[in-house]
Amino acid sequence: MSGTGGEGGTPEAYYLPGPDGTFAPTLATESPWSTDAQHGGPPTALLGHVMRARHPAEAMRIARITMEFLGPVPRVPLTVTTAIIRDGRRIRLIEGTLSDASGKPVALARAWQIAANGEGGVPVDRLPPQLPPPIPQSQPQRYFPGFENWGYGESIEWRWVRGSWESPAGEAAVWARPRLPLVAGEPAHPQDRALVVADSANGISGPFDPREWLFIPPAVTVTLHRDPVGDWVCLAAATMLAADGLGSTLGTLSDASGPLGSVAQPLLVSRH
Repeated sequence: MSGTGGEGGTPEAYYLPGPDGTFAPTLATESPWSTDAQHGGPPTALLGHVMRARHPAEAMRIARITMEFLGPVPRVPLTVTTAIIRDGRRIRLIEGTLSDASGKPVALARAWQIAANGEGGVPVDRLPPQLPPPIPQSQPQRYFPGFENWGYGESIEWRWVRGSWESPAGEAAVWARPRLPLVAGEPAHPQDRALVVADSANGISGPFDPREWLFIPPAVTVTLHRDPVGDWVCLAAATMLAADGLGSTLGTLSDASGPLGSVAQPLLVSRH
């Protein structure tokens, strides 16, 4: 990557924590549509990360997070506020907001934490195994045509099983490995990797050339029944469209041992 938004060198993380409690996005968050905006993956992961850190609960995990984008998320320092809006011993609901320096909300999220029963408590061996395709060998890293300086795209190593950024087909599968931690100086968490990648579902499965068409997901819902193991996450997705410009993307998240969750996005589709 070419810099950190005005500074030379490779970004050390997607976000740099500030002394005032803000999180400054680096070039690694850069959207392909504008260098002044963030791709949806890193801010979704940031809200999930902060919710988990501020509201820890023994034996509970974030099982679903829905991110609502109130517009392009600006690539400026952002403040995160969170609150528990439904508490409980086995299930609770957390709300989070990303705001810019003026206090204007730019994204909202709600996440359900659900209690785990402990290892071996559920007879999952009764379910048929669903192994993903193996991780391909190293591949040349290419991006959307005309978007070669896309910071978010360059922050991840992509190994395609089906499809590519260059060949829109409406369906694709790719193994992805974020090269950076989410927040500088903070321990990485497996959930961070899954959420950084998940919002790319509509991008990998877009059916039309992105130089001619916009695919705007105003929200993303990620459901995780477990955290990924290892550095790699497999994202398989398909996009469906109506003739009047509404669409939907559905995807599956896996690691080497099998599925770990799903992704769903509504879409606005129109010509540039």
